[in-house]
Amino acid sequence: MPNSRRSERMPPLAQKLIAAVAQSVHGKDDAIELAVLTLLAGGHLLIEDHPGVGKTLLARSLAHALDLPFQRIQCTADLLPSDLIGAQIYHPRTGELTFRQGPVFTSVLMADELNRTPPRTQSALLECMAERSVTIDRETHRLPEPFFVVATQNPLTAAGTYLLPDNQLDRFLLRIEIGHLAPEFEIDVVAREDGHRLAANVAPVATRDDLIAAQRQIDQVRCDRELVAFVVALANRTRSTSDIVQGVSTRGAQALHRACRTRAWMSGRDYVVPDDVRALLVPAWAHRIAPRSGNDAGALLHEILAETPLPE
Repeated sequence: MPNSRRSERMPPLAQKLIAAVAQSVHGKDDAIELAVLTLLAGGHLLIEDHPGVGKTLLARSLAHALDLPFQRIQCTADLLPSDLIGAQIYHPRTGELTFRQGPVFTSVLMADELNRTPPRTQSALLECMAERSVTIDRETHRLPEPFFVVATQNPLTAAGTYLLPDNQLDRFLLRIEIGHLAPEFEIDVVAREDGHRLAANVAPVATRDDLIAAQRQIDQVRCDRELVAFVVALANRTRSTSDIVQGVSTRGAQALHRACRTRAWMSGRDYVVPDDVRALLVPAWAHRIAPRSGNDAGALLHEILAETPLPE
């Protein structure tokens, strides 16, 4: 995704965040840029990959770069919804109930190995991710702003995994893979000190207010109606092709639209171009479609893109 011409036009906030995270996460420029894009867009990020490739390191470094509160949850088969969102605690002496906040009351939440926890616990995150709130005993508690979830998912071939439900997947703006490092980068990583110690040493390069100001600027980025119609046409193709059991929802089309406006802003533009759609189609939609057995989601989306006429 990154290139030198785009980097020259990139706003200072985006440049500083990417450079700060790259201090501890080496050799993964594409993943870092997509993570920063997701944060700036106000969305949530799903990372599907094997253990030990730097998923937690990426999330922790991004939180440190913005000086935001960070919480990490290790998702396990016995994790309860109350372990995520909190619970009402009864005090015998006073007879009162008080709400004890769970780890979701933070700004950057790392849900590690989300698909190792049962669906009931996974669903506890739905309201948090969509509405930035937690409701317990009919009382709603607002989450901090910003609220950014980075969840990791092990490949479904791994032991002890549950399939994430469609409504959960649909709440992640982008899904990315980090992958193993190229040998020249891996040599440096193996030889250096512990990466998480480096993440803790990442100095803040921006503030919460800087992030919110950037998000307001992204709200002003223009996407012409013809390009919005192009996104909708692509979504309709995913719903009508025989190779896909379930296509992209309207929420998914909105997610691609928001991601494209953010990429335009990160490229120094106040308008979306077709290249933004091309670059983000797979990260925004591959986790939202259900291909028929044997088909690859990314390849199907590239085929649909090639067969759908671009707006003039």
